[in-house]
Amino acid sequence: MAEDGAGNGTEYDVVVIGGGPGGYVCAIRCGQLGLKVACVEGRGALGGTCLNVGCIPSKALLHASELVHEAEGNFAKMGITAKEVSVDVPKMLEYKDGVITANTQGIEFLFKKNKVDYVKGWGEIASATEVKVGDQTLKTKNIVIATGSEPASLPGVEVDEERVVTSTGALELKSVPKKLVVIGAGVIGLELGSVWARLGAEVSVIEFLDVITPGQDGEVQKHFQRILKKQGIDFVMGAAVQKVEKLKTKLKVHYQTRKDEKDHEMDADVVLLATGRRPYTEGLGLDAVGVETEKGMVKTDDHWRTNVAGIWAIGDVIAGPMLAHKAEDEGMAVANEIAGQHGHVNYGVIPGVIYTAPEVASVGQTEDELKEAGRKYKIGKFPFMANGRAKANFASEGFVKLLADAETDRILGCHVIGPAAGDLIHEVCVAMEFGASAEDLAMTCHAHPTFSEAMREAALACGDGAIHA
Repeated sequence: MAEDGAGNGTEYDVVVIGGGPGGYVCAIRCGQLGLKVACVEGRGALGGTCLNVGCIPSKALLHASELVHEAEGNFAKMGITAKEVSVDVPKMLEYKDGVITANTQGIEFLFKKNKVDYVKGWGEIASATEVKVGDQTLKTKNIVIATGSEPASLPGVEVDEERVVTSTGALELKSVPKKLVVIGAGVIGLELGSVWARLGAEVSVIEFLDVITPGQDGEVQKHFQRILKKQGIDFVMGAAVQKVEKLKTKLKVHYQTRKDEKDHEMDADVVLLATGRRPYTEGLGLDAVGVETEKGMVKTDDHWRTNVAGIWAIGDVIAGPMLAHKAEDEGMAVANEIAGQHGHVNYGVIPGVIYTAPEVASVGQTEDELKEAGRKYKIGKFPFMANGRAKANFASEGFVKLLADAETDRILGCHVIGPAAGDLIHEVCVAMEFGASAEDLAMTCHAHPTFSEAMREAALACGDGAIHA
């Protein structure tokens, strides 16, 4: 189904396949640059995984569950007397769905504003200049593949999105499970595990590796796991899940640990499979047109071009972190390239955020990476326990860790666990884009009392020392 005059023999400058963060941003930027563009999306709603069954709905539930925790744990401490808090899960899901609708409709408005044709249906690349959508063929000079990713599967674990769920099903549970087992201690598993733990579920996480959140700074990993344990989340590390057995009234998770090499069982009402994601390219017809792939990912050069002239690829289907904002950056860059301008993405300054409470955020290199590279560095650390605003808000767990070059003082990375970490990290992102030193950040006045003062104090700690620690 075509909308806004799409198809009907129109020849496009660009056809974008996929309406997620990478695809819709690319399409809008193409429209802003004066290109004739169509965006093909088969989901029935724009926004991709992020807006429909990922980032946005999970943040809505995280926000709601955090307020439950505040009411149950901190209201009385602040002299607020309230009746006993109860959770209406269907109403909470209704709120979450309303957030999704508002966002997806917002993208449709932006398409109309920027003259982007929205074509509903699944796109298939017929040639380097043709995209088939149902019974119509869109002719185009350029094709951008932005089809995103899907949850990775695990042998022996059969997903039904009711009792054995991915992130999609975990956002639709009609009631709080008594026992939730999460397979995988990555971002998705810990965020959604946190939601249901705060709402009353007993949560256990089974992780194949010996650390949670692979790729994070080692010190942050350990501190983060300790905090989550204090919040009631149990961890089984170094364990490989063999299968999930579906019984009439419960599930049995069978796993083996490296520590004792023995078989173990764990009962559950719901199992969340959160072992990562894989590129989604099904039905695109890549083989037929000769687009090269490697380990399921579309191969591109440094300018997001595939080996077939006129076909580009961005986002989760290509190498790099599977993050919505990384896809957005690539979407804008590709649009610029197609329009004859310069497209740029600084892959060294892409922040990552885990939206638990406290939040975890990072950008740049970790301490382990700097050690491995043999680079001399210095560390500036500051605990939120010494931040006045954090103490007032009962949010004093965590710290800021700033890494700078030992000789030049140039900022190399930053790792934050604490209140509003996902927002605080961006002043370091801007600093790194400008090649700033820790001293530059330390000499910048920060308003008092704010969480951001912890960032300045960590920068001061890279020099003569923090003031308040």
